[in-house]
Amino acid sequence: MPKEFYRGDPARVAVKLLGKLLVRVYRGKRLSGKIVETEAYYGIEDPASRARRGGNLARMIYGDVGVALIYGVHRQWLLNVVAHPSSEAGAVLIRAVEPVEGVETTKKLRRALELQLLTSGPGRLTRAMAIDKKLHGKPVYTTAHGLWIEDGEEISERQVAVSHRIGVTEDLPMPLRFYIKGNPFVSRKTPPARL
Repeated sequence: MPKEFYRGDPARVAVKLLGKLLVRVYRGKRLSGKIVETEAYYGIEDPASRARRGGNLARMIYGDVGVALIYGVHRQWLLNVVAHPSSEAGAVLIRAVEPVEGVETTKKLRRALELQLLTSGPGRLTRAMAIDKKLHGKPVYTTAHGLWIEDGEEISERQVAVSHRIGVTEDLPMPLRFYIKGNPFVSRKTPPARL
């Protein structure tokens, strides 16, 4: 997806990412998964955003769009992509993907046998696809660094479910987690939020 794809409201970009293909080239092998779950994050006004902590992550959230923002939580790497309108802040967390290519390699990397649990969560998918801090700050709109997002399946609005974000102690009033209804690789089955 081109860089301009990520220049917009993080919630809007989070919805547009559903159905797109997350691709990682690992030791010459192409690993890929259809994005089935995302969460949107904003700047310092968002109580769950990394922007509130300051430092490098905050600078990146306000920085150039279309780059990988990778940080650790509970000894797991989480993959975000910086996305926001010009002069604003935001990022989208990739929460889950449906495995498409390189499944046997991802199973070895994750040391998991059950396909449904392979990439159904932000820490699971980064382990399964060998995504770590070395890819932090790299653009995902080019294939140059072995991690990118490309066009995939078109997802209609009626296929998208919405809920509040998972694992945050304080949240914004609007629901900012988006996922494909009925997909077995979504990380957690929660009732959709009322809009």
